[in-house]
Amino acid sequence: MEASAAAESGGSGRGRGPVRAVCVFCGSRPGNRPSFSAAALDLGRQLVSGEEARSCLRRRSGGLMGLVSKAVHDGGRHVLGVIPSALLPEEVSGETLGEVKVVRDMHERKSEMAKHSDAFIALPGGYGTIEELLEIITWAQLGIHNKPVGLLNVDGYYNSLLSLFDKGVEEGFIDHAARNIFVLADTAGELLTKLTAAAATPVDDDGGDQKGVAAAGVKRKRS
Repeated sequence: MEASAAAESGGSGRGRGPVRAVCVFCGSRPGNRPSFSAAALDLGRQLVSGEEARSCLRRRSGGLMGLVSKAVHDGGRHVLGVIPSALLPEEVSGETLGEVKVVRDMHERKSEMAKHSDAFIALPGGYGTIEELLEIITWAQLGIHNKPVGLLNVDGYYNSLLSLFDKGVEEGFIDHAARNIFVLADTAGELLTKLTAAAATPVDDDGGDQKGVAAAGVKRKRS
């Protein structure tokens, strides 16, 4: 199934729309723990086992991203990779799964991934994964999008980052409401349940979540 643009939330009391296309940020390496690969495979399988058809927008063909992509592709769902032309030889290696869209640069890639996604998930990864996660969280805080963001905290991988966020709140650099602008879970199934609930949360006329499930009161514009 083709990845679709996010349904626009319009009017008081309406949710953001179903989660059909999920953008996945994660490592191009498998990491040192078997649990990371197991979580990537589980996420891929969970993405194709739900009631709603979901697509996976990937970054690379190797590592954890390759595992997620293969599981989604083998499950009969659409896989889309958005890749800057300069990184094409590096990012596409081995078996290519699904559709590959080549763009001019990293900025256009991020824009394309956001446009085609209904939600975002970050698994363990390195600098690139963390940068993409933080940028999409920042976009939510600024009101550039109102799509739910989820963090899959496998074996506590992101505990130190979460502690940094808490420090930012403590020192007055992050609002208390913005601290909960994303959802967090230890397993793929729990995270997808939370993302689905966040996507269904009514959005008021100002773009805020009426119940604060996804953004804990942070008001965001409709994407």
